[in-house]
Amino acid sequence: MVSRGVPPPVADGLFPRPRRVVAPGAVHVPEWLSAEARRELVAACRAWSRGPVPLRHTALPGGGVMSVRTVCLGWHWQPYRYTRTADDVNGERVAELPPWLAELGRAAVAEAYGDESAGRAFAPDTALINFYDADARMGMHQDREERSGAPVVSLSIGATCLFRFGNTEDRGHPYTDVELASGDLFVFGGPSRFAFHGVPKVYAGSADPAAGMRAGRLNVTLRETGLGPRDGA
Repeated sequence: MVSRGVPPPVADGLFPRPRRVVAPGAVHVPEWLSAEARRELVAACRAWSRGPVPLRHTALPGGGVMSVRTVCLGWHWQPYRYTRTADDVNGERVAELPPWLAELGRAAVAEAYGDESAGRAFAPDTALINFYDADARMGMHQDREERSGAPVVSLSIGATCLFRFGNTEDRGHPYTDVELASGDLFVFGGPSRFAFHGVPKVYAGSADPAAGMRAGRLNVTLRETGLGPRDGA
């Protein structure tokens, strides 16, 4: 698996896209995952999607349903808390977060910030894996259920999306639109840890067959919950 370390970045395009600091603490690293790493992650996500808690549309408290489908590792996320068991789905305990995926998250933080010590300090204990079909969207929101100020690592595989990265005060302007393509890394922490963000569009015709995805987009986010063994019962 990817536990062997992150393969060298893949240069699929004639003109590689430059890395970019989108906001303080928010860094976009294009083409970070090689085709091999993307294929391995897709295969792993397919296995996790089958359970013990399967990929599903998440029900919202107001009665709506999220258009993306989600599966979790380590901790189960539901609006708006973490638990060890998926009581809103089938009552099963979620699959463990594998060490190789946590190690990939540490490598991602080190790469984004150019700081090996920041990478070593990152200790993710949960992953949220979202699958977007062509019609799925994610509204502007903050990741606030964690009790940790550690950065969030986001890995994109499959179709390109429009990622909207905003401010920490509200869902409106100012925000910056970034195209996240297959293999891209986005890390946000520090002053941008609680910035609003969302996905208003997934681009048709931008799939990544080399990764084993002929349609749709996978987004793997790694996080530190800050929760302990007595939490999430």
